[in-house]
Amino acid sequence: MWKKFLPVLSMVLLTGCAGQFTSISPLQQPRSPSGQYPVEVAFHSKQQSLRWESIQPFVLVEGQPYVLRPVPMVQNRWEGFIPVPPGVNSVNYRFKFDYKYNAVGKGPVNDSAFSPIYQLKIMDQ
Repeated sequence: MWKKFLPVLSMVLLTGCAGQFTSISPLQQPRSPSGQYPVEVAFHSKQQSLRWESIQPFVLVEGQPYVLRPVPMVQNRWEGFIPVPPGVNSVNYRFKFDYKYNAVGKGPVNDSAFSPIYQLKIMDQ
C-alpha cells in the first residue's frame, strides 16, 4: 500500500509545503548566439504565514544560482536567463525560492522551496 503513495510523498517533499511552481518556459528553444536562454516561473502558495515581500527567487543550473526578477505588472511571476555553453544540447535546471514565514512564538523563520528539475533542449537550426 505504501508503494502507491511513495511517489506522491517524494514529490511533496521535493517541492516543499510552501508552494507550487509552474514553469512557463518552453522546454525546447532554438540555439541563441548569446548562449543565454529565458526562463519564467509562477509561484503560488496557500501558506498564510509566508512573507511574500521576503521572496528571493533563483534558477539553479548545475548548482549555480542565477537571480530571477519579477515580471512587470504580473503578480507571482519571475523571469531570468540561464547560460548554455556552445555545443551543449541540453541543460537541467530548477527553481529555488528563499523566503521567510511567520512562526508562532518566534520572529520570521528562513526557509526555501525547490521546484522539480526541468530540462531545456537546445535545437540547432
